Amino acid sequence: MLVNQFLLIRPLALGVCLTANLTAGYLLIQLISTATTTLLSILPTASILTTSILLLLTILEIAVAIIQAYVFVLLLSLYLQENI
Repeated sequence: MLVNQFLLIRPLALGVCLTANLTAGYLLIQLISTATTTLLSILPTASILTTSILLLLTILEIAVAIIQAYVFVLLLSLYLQENI
């Protein structure tokens, strides 16, 4: 019985971990975009700089999402193979 519970917990823990990683990236993008709109009226030059940082961070976050999806599918398939 304990083994069956352990095999159920591993995919759930993986999902929580991946969700936390993706949420952290989303929150960082949200904070920087808020700073960009705030700086637009005060310091337009700094706003342009933060916009370029935001663009680079968005590209990085897309790459992270692709890698996270690959890891999720790979580990989930390994966990399912252990059950069969």
